[in-house]
Amino acid sequence: MTATLPDLDQELAIDAATADALFFEARTANTFSDEPVSEETARAIYELAKMGPTMMNNQPMRVTWVRSAEAREKLANRMAEGNRAKTLTAPLVAVLSFDADWHEQFPVFFPHAAERKEMFDGEEKAGMRESVGNNNAHLQAGYFILAVRAVGLHAGPMGGFDAAGVDEDFHAGTSQKTFMVVNIGKPGENPWFPRLPRLDYEAATTTL
Repeated sequence: MTATLPDLDQELAIDAATADALFFEARTANTFSDEPVSEETARAIYELAKMGPTMMNNQPMRVTWVRSAEAREKLANRMAEGNRAKTLTAPLVAVLSFDADWHEQFPVFFPHAAERKEMFDGEEKAGMRESVGNNNAHLQAGYFILAVRAVGLHAGPMGGFDAAGVDEDFHAGTSQKTFMVVNIGKPGENPWFPRLPRLDYEAATTTL
């Protein structure tokens, strides 16, 4: 375990190996092996990720799994040059988007107070809906990355791409808006960049 607090393991409710897999030893993969990621594993990733908390349980994140060669080539053409090879070689790629009309699902995700959908109805509320959807989908993306690690795989989240182009190719006619692309799989040859420093506790926290 790599941590700045020597007795951190005494504070954990999970074992040290799990903490390493999720946080301390987990890395962002930049190359991947050709070992496939099954549909069952993809489903497990989503089933874990969906359990994280969001505002009023709203769950705006949507996942488009990219597997076929045709879809992968289309996505790679929308990626920044430095990200194209990763997208073409990762065994599974997830395009993460948020549903700008997430509030339409209120009866599903908030059944005890489905009438609260009215708080977000109307064209004049579109900006607020998009802001809420974007913020909570990014929160869910964090859970998604941890879920990838929890099933024993590595994630390579990327932001270098033409989001409007990806939406044109993959989400045309929907209210989904892409915000992240995540490569998923087992690490390949020389998969890691050197780990960069993290801010320490004193620099990043304040007690009032």
